Amino acid sequence: MKITFYGHACFGIDINGTSIIVDPFITGNPLASNININDIKADYILVTHAHQDHVLDVETIAERTGATIVSNYEIVMYYGAKSLKGHPVNHGGTFKTETFSAKYVNAIHTSSFADGSYGGQPGGFVITAGDKSLYISGDTAVTMDMKLIPMTTKLTASILPIGDNFTMGVEDAIIASDLVECNKVIGCHFNTFPPIEIDTEEAQKQFLEKNKELTILEIGSSITI
Repeated sequence: MKITFYGHACFGIDINGTSIIVDPFITGNPLASNININDIKADYILVTHAHQDHVLDVETIAERTGATIVSNYEIVMYYGAKSLKGHPVNHGGTFKTETFSAKYVNAIHTSSFADGSYGGQPGGFVITAGDKSLYISGDTAVTMDMKLIPMTTKLTASILPIGDNFTMGVEDAIIASDLVECNKVIGCHFNTFPPIEIDTEEAQKQFLEKNKELTILEIGSSITI
């Protein structure tokens, strides 16, 4: 899996030529001004919840690429009413393709669209391809439900929010990494706007003190797991 960071909580994932984008919020993020969304490939768009800082560019990318939107029932129905292609899942359910699977798992957060429409219950995804598995927690508090993930899946890496205020902060993200039994963490949901600005070097130091690795990607840069 090649993972590219597009800012905030948006990631592109390439799996043997299949392109996935998760929570596309790019055009509304000044920190991601170097990213041209018209250059982004997408076969699938995975959406963890309906907040604008996770769905702003869903329609634009889906219309251009014809990508399938994968999310909870309410979110997929919302975009289906706009004639966009989607596949609904719910907590515990798994979306499967020939290239990868994506299991929708629990998250503790809220979920509504900018127009006030109900966005269903929030979630995260466990994406598996071959012997690699990636946990994308979505916006969440630390929750004991995370302990369920390693009962069935050995994670290669986890994408966790570290910005606090609206999600977990660094200390809780460290606890979350313990619960999912994964010491390789990629940080997200930090520094986009003032309430979630953090000292990333200090965050990496805190992880290192617990014998864990926190990767902070520059926007537009990639890592392969």
